[in-house]
Amino acid sequence: MYGLISKIDAVPGERDALAAILLEGVAGMAGCRSYVVAKDSKSPDALWVTEVWDSSESHAASLSLPSVQAAIQDGRPKIAGFSERTETEPLGGSGLL
Repeated sequence: MYGLISKIDAVPGERDALAAILLEGVAGMAGCRSYVVAKDSKSPDALWVTEVWDSSESHAASLSLPSVQAAIQDGRPKIAGFSERTETEPLGGSGLL
């Protein structure tokens, strides 16, 4: 399995709109076992995105899906930056097959 944990800093006041865009664009991603968007409890403008995929190739392929491309295009103006990004190797857990 392949995991990715990213902290996204939204433009001030745009966190909820960005979260909605990220959550809308996740349907139909082959190989995606888990995709979670969460508010950062310490920063009013930050989101954490935690992803689990069958493989890094599945993740890379998802970036070409029309729904993901639309989310990237719609979300880009609401993103101030990416402050953290970590690749992981998930071993399992609740909700993962």
